Amino acid sequence: MNRANFKWRVVRFTAFGMSLLFIGAGLARQEHLDVLQKAVRICLECVGIG
Repeated sequence: MNRANFKWRVVRFTAFGMSLLFIGAGLARQEHLDVLQKAVRICLECVGIG
């Protein structure tokens, strides 16, 4: 394995680890519930109910 390939592998795994960290932080703060409420509100507005 050459040096450039190793660097990209490190960057890829670092980005994956950071994404898991941020997803975990969002779940811990229960932000998924806010996103769901906003999505429902937008859908109801598009249909014309809300």
